[in-house]
Amino acid sequence: MASDQVARRVFVGLILLSIFLLCLVIRPFGEALFLAAVLAGTFHGLHRRLSHRLRGHDSVSAGLIVTGIVLALLLPLGGLTAFVVAEVSEGARFVSQTVKTDGMDGLVGKLPSGIRGPVSSLIDRLPLEQEQLDQKLQEQVTNQGGTAARAVTGAVAATGSLVLQTTMMLIALFFFLTDGERLVQWIESVSPLRRGQTKELLHEFRGTSVSVLVSTVATAGVQAAAALVGFLIVGVPAPLFFAGLTFFFALIPAVGAAVVVLLASGLMFLSGHPWAALFLAIWGVVVVGLVDNVVKPLLAKKGMNQHGAVIFFALLGGLAAFGTVGLLLGPLIVAFFLSVVRIYERDYGRPNPRPGDPATPGGPPVEPTDGHVVLTSASGRPLTDEDTPH
Repeated sequence: MASDQVARRVFVGLILLSIFLLCLVIRPFGEALFLAAVLAGTFHGLHRRLSHRLRGHDSVSAGLIVTGIVLALLLPLGGLTAFVVAEVSEGARFVSQTVKTDGMDGLVGKLPSGIRGPVSSLIDRLPLEQEQLDQKLQEQVTNQGGTAARAVTGAVAATGSLVLQTTMMLIALFFFLTDGERLVQWIESVSPLRRGQTKELLHEFRGTSVSVLVSTVATAGVQAAAALVGFLIVGVPAPLFFAGLTFFFALIPAVGAAVVVLLASGLMFLSGHPWAALFLAIWGVVVVGLVDNVVKPLLAKKGMNQHGAVIFFALLGGLAAFGTVGLLLGPLIVAFFLSVVRIYERDYGRPNPRPGDPATPGGPPVEPTDGHVVLTSASGRPLTDEDTPH
């Protein structure tokens, strides 16, 4: 019969193998599960209050929160899409009517003076004979057909993957909200750490996640408001639309809010307002673009209890190392490191406190400033005469 030591080693090997296989299973939905866990921690307080008002119906409370998140995602996107479709349809109708009544010359005459010349030159270079035009169009369609098909296929695949990941995230969020407390208790029970240490780490993760999410959304709102001020100053058409677009692009770190402002600046330049375009471009780079690096660390600092410079480099480092999800992983990794060091120093650290440090539970006596020696119990409570053995 195998010894207990050999059996323990084999069992440890089986545990490591099971962890490896588990990672392979959850890897396709790793980001979705991670975001679901972050959102579950963020909405945990709201879920408990709502469940209490619903007389303990956790499933109904979780369903309402998930539905609210879906509406918060779909309604603004639907509004922006409807606005774009309406504007494109109106523009196509205007071009069609103008060409029918006034011809191409009339359409060119309605363009801003800044682009009227280049458009006229481009039209003059086009083949005038219908047969030559059809032949060139046919050649271009044949040459670019494969590229267009691959581009469309890639776009459809990316959209499908995004929808699938979002759906998995919402499903996982529902179960994390309904069974999250039991999951935390199970993790606490199987964790090799001391009792309470696992919950302390999870609590630190939750606070960091909430701070990062709130600071990200709030910073996007500040950038959208700053961009709206610039749009109103220079008179950009549909300023609310561009401000809403700025808010959504501000949530995408790889793009940023300044891109929308620069796009509006380019439209102002093409419409014959160069000075307004120059002002808007400077406003977008200096004010809208840089406010992210100032406001987000300040807002995140309030909930993370870390130095602003640490948060700043954690955000940028996480973004560079892990992509978009690194905006959460970077601060979480830093918070994990600081929490582990703090817990180790508190529970396993130096046995002899330095002058000015609080008494270590169960440690030697600490001499206060008045010169008297105070003994402490294992819980850190000062010992009295009744506690001293005779």
